[in-house]
Amino acid sequence: MVAQPCVDYLLRNPNNAVTVACRTLSSAEKLVGSHPQAKALELDIASTPELEQAIAAHDIVVSLVPFIYHAHVAQLAIKSGTNVVTTSYISPAIRALDGPSRDAGVTILNEVGVDPGIDHLYAVKTISEVHAKGGKVREFYSYCGGLPAPEAADDNPLKFKFSWSPWGALLSQNNSVTFLKDGEEVTIANKDLMAAAEPYHVLDGYSFVAYPNRNSVPFREFYQIPEARAAIRGSLRYEGNPAMVKALIDLGWLSTESRDWLAPGTAITWSRIQQKVSEAESNSENALIARVDALCGFTESRVRNEVVDGLRWIGLFSDELAVAKGKLLDTLSARLAELCSFRPGERDLVMLQHKFVVEWQDGTEDTITSTMELFGDPDGYSGMAKSVGVTCGIATQLLVDGHPVIAKLGVVAPYTKEICDLLRHQVECEGIKFKEEGLGSS
Repeated sequence: MVAQPCVDYLLRNPNNAVTVACRTLSSAEKLVGSHPQAKALELDIASTPELEQAIAAHDIVVSLVPFIYHAHVAQLAIKSGTNVVTTSYISPAIRALDGPSRDAGVTILNEVGVDPGIDHLYAVKTISEVHAKGGKVREFYSYCGGLPAPEAADDNPLKFKFSWSPWGALLSQNNSVTFLKDGEEVTIANKDLMAAAEPYHVLDGYSFVAYPNRNSVPFREFYQIPEARAAIRGSLRYEGNPAMVKALIDLGWLSTESRDWLAPGTAITWSRIQQKVSEAESNSENALIARVDALCGFTESRVRNEVVDGLRWIGLFSDELAVAKGKLLDTLSARLAELCSFRPGERDLVMLQHKFVVEWQDGTEDTITSTMELFGDPDGYSGMAKSVGVTCGIATQLLVDGHPVIAKLGVVAPYTKEICDLLRHQVECEGIKFKEEGLGSS
């Protein structure tokens, strides 16, 4: 869903030959079109010998598959001396490959999408400017959302449409999180995360709620702001989304465990799946809703009614046959990808804002904001595809060219000023820019 701008960017260079590998050949063929420098390849990432052979035949592998597979890809790339690019956070499994990749002379470049990616470029820029003026960043907040534009958001109970992987989008809302507030580390368990979503103002005209994402604490070190007493990186959604996702979590739908009774090809209705998931007495709607009430523990009747209506809209109480995918999350993701897709003429929105509370040398404080409001083009790239894919393409091309700022051995991410400046200037040339307010007030 985000690969096309990356492929297109790399094919601008006549010296590049690009192979697009996908489990579905037709999808890969659609991305490469008839371009003479590109070819499509049918490849299942679970087929290790074929994957290893394909990686070894190339100088760089750009891994845009779900993040859980990146370490596998990187391990095979290290064996053949192939460089790696991902748009995902550096996971513990990737971090563990720092030494082996150095020994093999390989670069594993990560976090070159939008969030993570473009967010780093502008956070580091503003922090560097504040420090140059003698200021201290006392509080840092960064929130990003890949959303439908407001006019396209009200036709489904999730208040969401998928401009990126449904599987990844749902799973990102089921992480435990840690952040810094008032100088203390705060942790929220994954099952409680959606209940922690609160209204958050970014720009007039939007009604967002926000919740923390992953572990924000290391970014005090990554961004070189040891003086910060608050550091929170999080996600934006429209009101109503967290309550729906919380219910799906409470009901067990975000499980990635394989289920024999959900094996591909199994004939099973959504109501039977819901009965098994919730351990309801039967698959009647009344029995299923009774278990929803018991498992979700609603405290407001309005929220309860909206969630039940939403579950009914998804079809979880129906006798329609589901397309079983082996796992609950995979089965649900495929369903929501179908129901919550963008219609012709609709556009998405990528909203990203950094907020810095800065203390100057005279003791005064200012709030600085740095905001990207990027709409997709219904006749071209989505905002998500453009912001992720173009950024990834730029970083990949710099690695192809052996640029010394990027082509460093080991596990690399854009946390330093030299990398961020380099990438940001090129991202801006592609029309991706932030509006900055407040820094001049010092």
